[in-house]
Amino acid sequence: MSLTGKTLFISGASRGIGLAIAKRAARDGASIAIAAKTAEPNPKLPGTIYTAAEEIERAGGKALPLICDIRDADQIEAAVEKTAAHFGGIDICINNASAISLTSTLDTDSKRYDLMHQINSRGTYLVSRACIPHLKKAENAHVLTLAPPLDLVPEWFAPYPAYAMSKYAMSIYSMAMAKEFIDEGIAFNTLWPKTLIATAAVKNIVAGEEGIARSRTPEIMADAAYIILTKPSREFTGHHLIDEAVLANAGISDLRGYRTVPGEGELELDLFVKEELPLPEGLLV
Repeated sequence: MSLTGKTLFISGASRGIGLAIAKRAARDGASIAIAAKTAEPNPKLPGTIYTAAEEIERAGGKALPLICDIRDADQIEAAVEKTAAHFGGIDICINNASAISLTSTLDTDSKRYDLMHQINSRGTYLVSRACIPHLKKAENAHVLTLAPPLDLVPEWFAPYPAYAMSKYAMSIYSMAMAKEFIDEGIAFNTLWPKTLIATAAVKNIVAGEEGIARSRTPEIMADAAYIILTKPSREFTGHHLIDEAVLANAGISDLRGYRTVPGEGELELDLFVKEELPLPEGLLV
């Protein structure tokens, strides 16, 4: 299977992992709706919905840039309807948009708390909900949410409980909807990186320039997402997936090309992941 002729609605696709997933789909000639807030250049955040559209079209796809703040339910509904009308339907929904503040309870004020929950948990719920009526009509419908496995280890989320709760809520919605819509043939899965990914959030908030050097490129998430999205939706749903494992299970054993800095240095684990995962022998990382 491929994504030829498919339409993807991707939240937060103006940069980073969302844009990488869009460009990977574009190589098959897919159509992509870029639903994001950034319409004007920002010196701290590279890319806008319009520059993303240009990159997608250069990669071989069709692009529809849409100004959409997923905190606003009306904007979500309007963006989804514009996408379906423009491309003739929606086959895939990617919940990529996310807000992050790695702050403790006393350092997380109500404004930061609300921002993370409005974008991460509430936004994922509303974007999925808006797309489902169109996904019911699709031949191989997928909803992929970029959220962690539901491994509830207190040591992992005690340092930043508000952020952790917002991300785990995304995972819970995915698993709930996988059960709720199984008869309609819509697949709901989550995808999370094993290591840090070189994005603006990692550079500006999580780990700085040094963290980028211990990261992988967004393309590893894009390639893993492609493998998931080309699986039969009625047979592959309700899974929490890690990028490294998805690629390894697809027979891709050499992951060294995804490093931001070539070499044998230690990669930094992402949040909410086990240090040891059951992977095939001979995996080159």
